[in-house]
Amino acid sequence: MTDAPLVAALELGGTKCIAMLASGPGAILEEVRVPTTRPDETLPALEAVLDGWRGFAAIGIASFGPISIDRQSRDYGQITSTPKPGWANTSVARRFAERYDVPVGFHTDVVGAALGEARWGAGQGLDALAYVTVGTGIGAGLIAHGQPVDGLTHAELGHIRVPRLSGDDWGGICPYHGACVEGLASGPAIAARTGIKGEDLAEDHPAWNSVVDALANLMGTLALTGVPRRIVLGGGVLVGNPHLLPRLRAATRLTLNGYVARPELEDMDTFLVPAALGANAGPMGAVVLGQQALADRSALTFTRV
Repeated sequence: MTDAPLVAALELGGTKCIAMLASGPGAILEEVRVPTTRPDETLPALEAVLDGWRGFAAIGIASFGPISIDRQSRDYGQITSTPKPGWANTSVARRFAERYDVPVGFHTDVVGAALGEARWGAGQGLDALAYVTVGTGIGAGLIAHGQPVDGLTHAELGHIRVPRLSGDDWGGICPYHGACVEGLASGPAIAARTGIKGEDLAEDHPAWNSVVDALANLMGTLALTGVPRRIVLGGGVLVGNPHLLPRLRAATRLTLNGYVARPELEDMDTFLVPAALGANAGPMGAVVLGQQALADRSALTFTRV
């Protein structure tokens, strides 16, 4: 066990939400799963879980997005322009802060997973890393000096457009950008292109060439930001298809073509690595968000709005 304060950690996902009372991977006291349906069903169900818990000093929320993370903005703490039906402009962080009167940390689910892997997983000992999830969607979270790399808002690197593989003119499935990385390489994109779910697609199917190429360009873009000393990989597409990682490492090396001369990039086996926390990366990241909010007393300004 640990002497760290208990956090009510919430990971809000597209199909389910995980509520966890914990202070770290070795100190999980409670865990409850709630289906993600409508906000007026899901959020009260999560509140009912937290109402039954005692002793948490903060709340950490790692949510699907896009979300507003600007504390000076009127829509801070909201899920904003999400394509998930019924959830656009839903207040989350302020709602929980007002109900429980404790500091609330709020960020994206992918940044949450990045924080969890940085603290307790595949990024331990590093001051900077990226976490990339490839599943129903594609997202990337950047961490530097233990904190998310933010500015105007959080990163949406899964929606960048990348050079296309020669001869590939498939339009992609992203409703906003068509053939962005998510539109080309996410689980739904693979199924839409081939008519076969990714976990059932043969290793030698030619569609994997376009998936690997799009993802390698994303990895190269992340490397060129100059931030991550390591890229940690998660999500169902990568976890369910272990043949992809060796191909992705080789393709990323070719994409960079030796341009970034840093020791970390000399060995792709240690630069691109699988996530260590598995399904707990998001909830553990929410624990970190809660702990950071507790340490940052200014977070208390959002408990009564």
